[in-house]
Amino acid sequence: MDTDLNCQKMKILIVEDEYALYESIFAYFIEEGNICEHAPDFNTAREKIALYSYDCILLDLGLPDGDGLDLLSKIKSLGKKDGVLIISARHSLDDRLSGLDMGADDYLVKPFHLSELKARVSAILRRKNFDGDNVISFREIKVDVSAMKVTVNDKSLTLTRKEFDLMVYLLSNKNKVVTKNAMAEHLWGDEMDLSDDFDFIYTHVKNLKKKLAETGAKDYIKSVYGIGYKFTDA
Repeated sequence: MDTDLNCQKMKILIVEDEYALYESIFAYFIEEGNICEHAPDFNTAREKIALYSYDCILLDLGLPDGDGLDLLSKIKSLGKKDGVLIISARHSLDDRLSGLDMGADDYLVKPFHLSELKARVSAILRRKNFDGDNVISFREIKVDVSAMKVTVNDKSLTLTRKEFDLMVYLLSNKNKVVTKNAMAEHLWGDEMDLSDDFDFIYTHVKNLKKKLAETGAKDYIKSVYGIGYKFTDA
């Protein structure tokens, strides 16, 4: 496993019309293997939000063709669970409170350091997916998300980056059926929704199941015929 990667991979939508800022954010997050999508305006963002799911949406309020708060309202009306971090030049208390009251998870005023942005995004994911904890435990399996370390009965398990990301994704959705399409989108990006062939998902799941079994874990990853997979001990 790559030891220089210190957090789980994230799928992020950057809603930002200032291209230089978008490029900086994109380069910073993509360097660690995260998937980043871009929406430079209100209408593009609205379409992406309706079609896809993200771990976190970085939402600028001052868009050329609409207000980011209206997008936030749209996200909530759709019942989406995506994390939302507002990034805005608006620094008044009223703007901050309005965003948080409408359901944003955090509010960061421009300009900001990219390291702080990353810390805020990581904190949102921990709160949403793992009750604020960096360590996920399930029976004999323990996953340290920040250290990218997996153990089974206290024995270390070596995974590739994709296998680790798949493990975290399945654990985040334990006892739920996740489709092959959703898995592909989460691990490879929105362009995968155009694919009709998900054999590569089967290969990654097969390899992950094999490695878990070799270290003594029970078979928790169940195939749901024609749909996808379910991580469960039922």
